[in-house]
Amino acid sequence: MEITDLTPAERRVWEAFPHGEGVDFRESADEDPGTGASWGPERTVRAEVLRALLLDGPSQNGEIPGLKVWGARITGQLNLRYGTVEHGLRLRSCHFEQPPQLYGARVPALVLTDSVLPGLNAGNLHVDMVLRLTCCRIAGHVMLSGAQIHAFFLNGAQLGSPAAPDAPWPDEPAEPALQLNHAVIGNDVWAAGLVARGEVRLNDTSVGGQVNLDDAVLHAPGGTALHAENLSVGSDLRGMRLRADGRVNLRGAQIPRQLNLAYARLSNPEGQALRASSCVVGELWLRDAAQIEGTVNLRRSQLDLLHVPPQVWPDRVRLDGLDYRTLTPHLPPEDRLPLLEREESGYVPYAYEQLTAAYRTVGDEAAARTVQLAKLRRHRRTLPWYARIWGALQDMTFGYGFRPMRAAGWLLALLLTGTVAFALEHPPPLKADEAPAFNAVFYTLDLLLPIIGFGQEAAFAPQGGYQWLSYLLIVTGWVLATTIAAGISRSLRRQ
Repeated sequence: MEITDLTPAERRVWEAFPHGEGVDFRESADEDPGTGASWGPERTVRAEVLRALLLDGPSQNGEIPGLKVWGARITGQLNLRYGTVEHGLRLRSCHFEQPPQLYGARVPALVLTDSVLPGLNAGNLHVDMVLRLTCCRIAGHVMLSGAQIHAFFLNGAQLGSPAAPDAPWPDEPAEPALQLNHAVIGNDVWAAGLVARGEVRLNDTSVGGQVNLDDAVLHAPGGTALHAENLSVGSDLRGMRLRADGRVNLRGAQIPRQLNLAYARLSNPEGQALRASSCVVGELWLRDAAQIEGTVNLRRSQLDLLHVPPQVWPDRVRLDGLDYRTLTPHLPPEDRLPLLEREESGYVPYAYEQLTAAYRTVGDEAAARTVQLAKLRRHRRTLPWYARIWGALQDMTFGYGFRPMRAAGWLLALLLTGTVAFALEHPPPLKADEAPAFNAVFYTLDLLLPIIGFGQEAAFAPQGGYQWLSYLLIVTGWVLATTIAAGISRSLRRQ
C-alpha cells in the first residue's frame, strides 16, 4: 500500500508506528466507544491499513515500532489469520465494525481495552505476553479455543452484550459468549467483574496461575453458565460474589488450593446448579453464600477442606463417593445430618462414614458416635418390617451400642420392678426343705441375666401373674443381653 492512499487519520497512525508512538483520536477520556458508528473520517482507520503496518510496516533505525491507537473507528475486517506480528498491538477505546480475524496468529501482546467489537475470532492465537480485553463490550462470541497466552485479562468485560450501555439485550446467542477450550494460559486469567450473556467455556484448559471470577455475572438461565470440565489451574479458582444463572460445571477440575465461592449466588432451579464431581480440590469455600437453587453434585470428588454452612446447601444433593478430611465451621452433628437426608440416591452409607471420619479427625468422638447412630437409623428404614422392629428395639434399649447407659437404665428399671414385686409376695419354693433363703434382688437378677446363676430361679416357682412377670423378665433379659453383646462387638470393631 502506498502512503499516498492514506487518509489524514490513517497517515497519523502510519507515521507514529515506526517510533512506537500513540495516536489518540478521542475528544475526551471518558467518551463511549459504543457510539463509534457515528464517528467521522477524521477518526476512521481502515483495517487493511493496520494489517499492512503490522505485517510489513515501516521501521526506523534505533526505534521500536508498535501500534498504539485510542478512540478510532476501524472499518473492514482486521485479518491477521496465521500471521506473525512482531510488534505490540494496542487498540484501546476503539470501535470495530467487523470481528477481528486472528485465527492462528502470533503476536507479542494484544490490548483491546475499553473497545467495542461485534465479536473476536482468535482460535489457536499465540500471545507471548498479555491479552487484554479489559472492559470491552463484545456483542457476539469470543473464540479463543486452543490459544496459548501468557496472561489473560477480562476484567469488567461484557460478552454477548449490546454495544451501547442503554441498548436492549439481544436474544439468547446461539454461540457461547466465550470459548477458551483446550487453551494454555501460562499465568493468570483475570475476569473479575466479567458480565457474560451466554456460556463461558474453559473445557480442558490449563492455567498456570489462578482464575479470578470475583463479582462476575454469568447469565445462561436453563443452560450452562460456566462449562469448565477438566479445567486445571495452578493455584485458585476464585468466584467471590459470583452470580451464575445456569449450571456451573467443573467436572474433573484440578484446583490444588481454593475453589472460593464465598458470597456467591448459584441458581439453576430445574437442574444442577453446581457440578463439581470427580474433582480434586484443596479447599471448597461457600462461606456466606446464598442458598443454592438447584442440585449440588460433588460425587467422587476429593477435598482437603469443605467450608459450606448448612443453610447454603439446596434441597437436593449428590454426595456419593465425596471424600473430604476437614469440615468447617465445626458444628454439632445435628446441624450436619439433615444434609445427608437430601441425597437423591437415597441412603448412602459412605456419606455417613465420611462425616464420622471428619469428626474423629478433630477429636470429637461423641459427635462421631451420633453420626454412626444416625446411619443405623437411616439404614433401618430400608429394611423389611420385621428387621425394622428388631432394629427399633435395639435402638430403644441400647442405641445400637452407642448409648450403653440406656441399656443400664432399662436393666435397673426391670431389676427394681422385679425386686419390689417379688418382695411383696415371695414365690413358693419347689422343695421347702432344700430351698435357700429367698432374696428378691438376686431372684430378679437370676431371671434377667441368662448366663449368671445365683441359685434362686431354680428353687422357686412363681404363680399366676407373677409367673407371667418372670417370663417377661427372662425374655427382656435375653433381648438386652443380646443387644449389649452386639453393641460391645461393634465397639470393638470400631477400635
